[in-house]
Amino acid sequence: MDASAHTLRTRLGYQTATWHGLSGLVEVDDVRSLGAEHYNDTRNGKGAYGTVADPQGTAVNQLLVRSRFAKGSATVGRQRINLDNQRFIGGVGWRQNEQTYDGGVIEFKPTPASTVTYGYIGNIDTIFGPDGPATPSRTAPADIEGHSHLLNAKYVVGTSLTATAYHYRLGLDNVAVTAAAPLGTLSSKTTGLRLLGVLGGTTYVVEHAWQSSLADNPWDLDSRYRLIEAGRTWAGTQFTLGQEVLGSGKGAGVGNRAFQTPLATKHAFQGWADVFLTTPADGLRDAYLLASRPVAGGKLQVAYHDFRSDRGDRRFGTEWNAAYSRAIPAAKGWLATLKYAAYNSAHASGTVDTDKLWVQVQYTR
Repeated sequence: MDASAHTLRTRLGYQTATWHGLSGLVEVDDVRSLGAEHYNDTRNGKGAYGTVADPQGTAVNQLLVRSRFAKGSATVGRQRINLDNQRFIGGVGWRQNEQTYDGGVIEFKPTPASTVTYGYIGNIDTIFGPDGPATPSRTAPADIEGHSHLLNAKYVVGTSLTATAYHYRLGLDNVAVTAAAPLGTLSSKTTGLRLLGVLGGTTYVVEHAWQSSLADNPWDLDSRYRLIEAGRTWAGTQFTLGQEVLGSGKGAGVGNRAFQTPLATKHAFQGWADVFLTTPADGLRDAYLLASRPVAGGKLQVAYHDFRSDRGDRRFGTEWNAAYSRAIPAAKGWLATLKYAAYNSAHASGTVDTDKLWVQVQYTR
């Protein structure tokens, strides 16, 4: 059934002054539905409607202490963690409930051109919070428990090349890749290399990663991730052409063992309709063309995606995206966004035609 959601997020925060390199931050979010709830927020029991994963509630979004020193910083507490383009570790800031992390992060800059980040995560406050149902969800818990380690090393050679190597060990104990899978099937080790820069006026990104199972995962994982992307500005419009591949995996046995990115800001990838938040068992190849340009004091974005399986080259459909965002004239601090996604399933198994429209107004001071 179609869904219609009108929600309001209020975020209040206080940042202390810095004293001998030390500072603190507390931030509280409150999410409310405005009017009748004609949508399934994953917590309100209205499963007959389409899903809009913005459950109501009040929660501490961030509560941290940060120490800054000559060559970096250390942060302990509940915090926002966004690494690189957030394809593997992100805050899912698009949703009303942001994803934040309980743990510690050390960022070390041994030279002006290099940055090494290490993070330990003991708990993840997901977008499905702040409170879970009486019977915890196997695929969308309010909190993901476990022990995870993040290592990310970046070196900026110049405008022509930035190289990032990473290794993420995600121990995700109380979540499963699908409702029918055992708990722990999203626990994984991901190791990769990302290269990006500008050559002759053309931007590029090349990335490759390998994913295998962490010790407590009951399934054997062995899958690959590949990304190649090129961009160029022509007549004031930035065009980007690329292909992203999340492999089907080689692990023996039944179940979905494809490459997954459970802690990513997934809405930014593979179309705004959010059809492929979980990679299908046969993997996914997303060929896309993006265009953006300034229009009337704001920014216009248009994108086209063609989806196919990695194994078997089956059609998974296509999607168009469009968005326009700009500051509201003569209203300091106000930003308006209009956004649309149209997914055509091409009768692919397990998917349906999906259209989504967002109208968002944001005030920040």
